[in-house]
Amino acid sequence: MPQVRIIAKNFMDMVAALPAMKLDKLYENAFICEAVLRSLPPLAKKYVLQMLYMVVPITGKSMEEWVLSDGFSKHKVAVDRLLQLRIFLEVTDRKKETSYRLNPKFQDNLQKYLVYGGALPREAMPSNITVRLPSLEDLEAYALEQWECFLLQLINSSHVERPTNFSSSVMRVFQRGLLSARENETPKLTENGFQFLLMDTNAQLWYIIREYISSSQDRGVDPTDLISFLLELSFHVLGEAYNLSTLTEVQKNAVRDLADLGLIKLQQGRKEGWFIPTKLATNLSVSLSDTSSRKQIISFLQQNAHPRVAERTPAVPENVTDQEVFEAASDFAREVSGLLWEDTKNMRLIVRGELHQDMRDFLRRQK
Repeated sequence: MPQVRIIAKNFMDMVAALPAMKLDKLYENAFICEAVLRSLPPLAKKYVLQMLYMVVPITGKSMEEWVLSDGFSKHKVAVDRLLQLRIFLEVTDRKKETSYRLNPKFQDNLQKYLVYGGALPREAMPSNITVRLPSLEDLEAYALEQWECFLLQLINSSHVERPTNFSSSVMRVFQRGLLSARENETPKLTENGFQFLLMDTNAQLWYIIREYISSSQDRGVDPTDLISFLLELSFHVLGEAYNLSTLTEVQKNAVRDLADLGLIKLQQGRKEGWFIPTKLATNLSVSLSDTSSRKQIISFLQQNAHPRVAERTPAVPENVTDQEVFEAASDFAREVSGLLWEDTKNMRLIVRGELHQDMRDFLRRQK
């Protein structure tokens, strides 16, 4: 069954796919370094912090001694991810032994960030210039209304109850897997579209952002510029106003699209305009470390069960939760190259022997 893995990891896969020069450029921004650090698996985070002040490379064999033998699969996943994101750089000595060192730009900026903090490229506007900024409660209500309007457009795309003003850039996202439309026919939700509706808001948001960036080159926009701006935006202060004149043309266009989705609110004064980040935007960097969307699915079913069903124990049938856990376990084993065989119908799988303890730990976390 095709799955839509609507989690922040997909977004970081896009970051990892950037050319080396563009990745290094991203790491010139300390906030992006922190956002990428948050996205890493726990063991990878530990390695980064452990090597943050090392000035010489460390051999791969030495690193293997940092973990117990039954944790080798996690070690391999951590190192692979660090290499994909160019946080680790490989160094080969005369003995042809592989060693690793932190990317100098990433290392230097993360050190400075941890010691001195970071400074955004723009400061919040003073209150004597802005007028009547919305309260945090009003801002949250605005964000929720915009996002619900976006979902309504998806659910009932042919005849929404009220007109919508979504930009062509945002509307194009609908055509990237969530809706299918044949000539002279009403657009319909795809299977991926139905799965999208079951996800929680942060997971849905990451999916939309990923698709928005994926389609950026069609609009003549460098995806690196959008990735940089979105990661940086997540560190702005909720409810504060930021001057639109500090943005590049690409960022100004992105801001208008993000306002459609409820990530920011736009306001115009007599002379200047500004944007105000909502909780949808400021939660992005926190949700980078979110886990499987399947737990989001189960939670959705539990929270939205009919009152009569909710009275039962369990509210969600065990075969449903078991299926979600089985798929999560299969994906986990596949990601660490430990899956040998699986039987989806009967929910059985075989993994490599060295992965058994890791699988037990993983399944324990799913309960």
